[in-house]
Parts: sequence; structure tokens; C-alpha cells
Amino acid sequence: MDKLILEGGCPLQGEVTISGSKNAALPILLACMLNSEEVKLQGVPDLLDIQTTVRLLQLLGCQVEQNGSALTIRAEHELHHEAPYDLVRTMRASVLCLGPLLARIGRATVALPGGCAIGSRPVDLHLSALEKMGAAFVIEGGDIKGSCPRLRGAHISFDFPTVGGTENLLMAAVLAEGETILENAAKEPEIQDLANFLNACGARIEGQGTSILRIQGVPGLQACRYTVLPDRIEAGTYLIAAAITNGDLTLRNCPVWAMDAVIYKLREMGVDIAGDAGTDSLTIRPNGEIHGVDISTQPYPGFPTDMQAQFMALMSVAQGSGLITETIFENRFMHAQELMRLGAKIKITGNSALVRGGQNLSGATVMASDLRASASLVLAGLAARGTTTIRRIYHLDRGYEHMETKLSRLGARVWREQE
Repeated sequence: MDKLILEGGCPLQGEVTISGSKNAALPILLACMLNSEEVKLQGVPDLLDIQTTVRLLQLLGCQVEQNGSALTIRAEHELHHEAPYDLVRTMRASVLCLGPLLARIGRATVALPGGCAIGSRPVDLHLSALEKMGAAFVIEGGDIKGSCPRLRGAHISFDFPTVGGTENLLMAAVLAEGETILENAAKEPEIQDLANFLNACGARIEGQGTSILRIQGVPGLQACRYTVLPDRIEAGTYLIAAAITNGDLTLRNCPVWAMDAVIYKLREMGVDIAGDAGTDSLTIRPNGEIHGVDISTQPYPGFPTDMQAQFMALMSVAQGSGLITETIFENRFMHAQELMRLGAKIKITGNSALVRGGQNLSGATVMASDLRASASLVLAGLAARGTTTIRRIYHLDRGYEHMETKLSRLGARVWREQE
């Protein structure tokens, strides 16, 4: 198992190119099972979750060829129906197999998913919605077993805008008989990207970017070339890396249009950011003192829960105090204790964290508990005096492409060692 070692105090300088989005690439890869013709994808990031998904596609009967960030997927033969626990235990996105498998071959056996320990992400919303389309499920031996003669279009209203549920039902509806309407659908850019990809394959989806999606089922999909959306969470993380080190950094291949809430909060903190939604680059420059703000995580287009931990690290060194309220996941403050080991002053009360800024962080050995927590510890380590060692960084490798390499090119002193 690897660990990451950082020596803080180096302002980041230069340019960084943002990789393709993990949260867009995963459902797009699984959606390739719907298509019996060849799909060519560009901009697929080199991440542990992507590697797991590729192995899963191959196990299910797809042919996958990879050349850097370019993947070619063929699902022309009869697919297998079982996604076993040994393969999917580290990745919650594995439940997104259900919709494509049920739509393509009428049955699916998917192990209950694993992944980050950041709270409950129940799959019951997925199952109850798919049942309205004609599927039947049993949970047996830790597996979800589903079957249906053929999915039928249905009118589905989600209790809340679930990202995974919207993606699963969107994929299922593409080959279903008749029309499917999804109300209170999630509006995240990654869902828009999934819908755009499916439409490029010949699907008939309307309403992406809104809370109502209309899908007219089609008999089959066609060959397609598609480039995955850049990663807005990686982009936000590098903006904070520049801010926390008082650096001067330009981000290229950046989905600025999808980052309004993050950019707004950084500017509210006093960070100097140049760029707008009509561009694909952002530049962040040193601007003297930054100060804490209040943040409440919300579904898109609100402030993303996936940026909460990174902002906590930045607010620890900003002037004044700020309150972070987590409304999406009930167990997503595990990074706070590790940040406190570095000198942060944080008080947790229920689903809120009061961050008292102005702290001088000092290096220590810390433990990553989940993907975004690991990013927050890297950011704090960049700002801390002395040496910070981050253990269990396999979480980081699940969602950030070659992070230590990118940071090193920007002037950070960071390297990887084996435990």
C-alpha cells in the first residue's frame, strides 16, 4: 500500500490540464453495454475506479481496448449478467450495472456496492423505480437479483434528486418500450454528459440539465465517438491548491460553466479568479488575505458535497470563521479529525462544522478515510510547515489522475512511497 509525502510551503505556479471526469466516465462506460455497435471514448481518466469498471465490462462480455485516455468498447455479443462482489466491492457506481443489463438482456445480478464510507447511499430508489418499469428484484446473499421480460416506459417521480438513480433509470429507459418520464431528476453536469453521450448513440432524450427528463425508447443504438466532460471536482481542487499556497495557476480544459457555485464561494473568500462560463480556462492569482465563509452543500447547481472537504482545508488557514453544513451525506466529516491533527480548529455539531481560521498548520501523519477527504489532506499538507504523510491514498487514486505528478510539475514537493 502506498503513502503520499508532502513538504509544505511551496506556492503552486504554472498550468495544469484538467482530466476527464470520473463521475461522468463511469456511467458512460457502463452505458456502453446498451450498444451492440462500437463506441470510441476520448478523455477517460486513468483512475482505479475506471480500471475496475473496465475489468467489470470485460467480465460481463464486452471487448475493451485502451490507448491512454482513449477507449474502444464493443458489446456486440451476448452479455453475462453477474457483477460479483470481489470486483465491485470498492466502487459504489457498480449498482449502475442494473439499468443497462436489464434493458439489454433482461436480467442482472449485482453485488451490493462498496466504496467510500461517507454514509448511506441506498439503492432502494433505483429498485423501486425500475420496478415501475416492469423489473422484479430479490436481495439474496448480498446480491441484488433483477429480471424482466422487457422494460416498459413509466412515469417516475423521485423523492429527491438522486444522481445514481437518475443515471440508472436514464440508461434503462433508452431501450425500454415506449416513453419514460423522470421527474425531480438530478441535474448534475455528469448526468447531462451521460444523456448527451446516449443521444450521440441514437437515443432520444430531452430535458437534460432540467429536473424533468423525457426518454423515448429506441430498438437499438449505433456506433459513436464521444469525449468525456472534464472533471469539475478536480478543477475545483486545483483552484483550492493554488489558493491555499498563495499560488499563481492556470487551469486548462476546465468546465467553467459547471463550476458557478465553487467559483462564487472562492471569490466570496477573496480569491482572485479570472475566467467565465464562456471559456475553458481559469486563472487564479495571489490576492493577499482570504477569509472564511458559510457553505451549505446542495444538489447541483448548488454547492457540491464533493468540494466540502477541500473547502474545509482552505478555511482552516483563512482569516475568521466559517460554518460548513453538509446536507447530502450524514457521515462526511471524517476528514475533520485528520485536519485537526495538522492544527486545524474545527468543531462538529450534528451535520455542521465550525471552522476557526487563521491557523498555522504543521505536518503530521494522517489517514485518508475517503476520496475527497484524501484530497483535503493533500491540500492541507501543501500549506503546512514541515512534512505531512498521508496513508491509505488508494482513495486518492480512485478519483484524481496522477495527482502527485501534476502537483510536482507545479512546484510542490510531493512524492509517493510504499508503506
